[in-house]
Amino acid sequence: MLWLRGVVIKMFYFTTHPSPIGSLTLACDGDSLIGLWIDGQKYHGCAIFKAMTERADIPVFDAVKEWLARYFAGKKPGISEAPLSPVGSEFRQSVWRALCEIPYGAVTTYGDIAREIAGGMNRKSMSGQAIGGAVGHNPVSIIIPCHRVVGANGSLTGYAGGIAVKRKLLELEGVDMSGLFTPTKGSAL
Repeated sequence: MLWLRGVVIKMFYFTTHPSPIGSLTLACDGDSLIGLWIDGQKYHGCAIFKAMTERADIPVFDAVKEWLARYFAGKKPGISEAPLSPVGSEFRQSVWRALCEIPYGAVTTYGDIAREIAGGMNRKSMSGQAIGGAVGHNPVSIIIPCHRVVGANGSLTGYAGGIAVKRKLLELEGVDMSGLFTPTKGSAL
């Protein structure tokens, strides 16, 4: 934290980390992880301030790197074990909380999440596109498991990190891929 003319200014930090799916960028506010992006991911870093300081020696980064090591080793670290504080609107936060409820090794659909969010808001329905936008803007990839969301027909569509990465993450988690497929065309590739 930095004080400037009596105002607290939050400092943001980043580091990079190698992984089996490519280089990852981790961002934090000093206390909690606010971002985790796969190299080349759509919306990379869009939820945080442009001015970040590169610094690898922050305890939250050590905790997240340990979490990722266990995850990529095929273990099942709990989402609550990572100190998370993603930046987003109240609506997006509600969608990201719903993502955190998807069990390891399972998938759900955008429609299922839309029905859940609509119910929580006492609404009859919710736009699947609104859900897709919030899922796509998830700033903490892998840990907040947006890769576990598929199309109603089993399409592996709509992953900001790329369909190949989505497939790898689902396979790592032991998801039954027999009913899932990679679309050959569409706007969400």
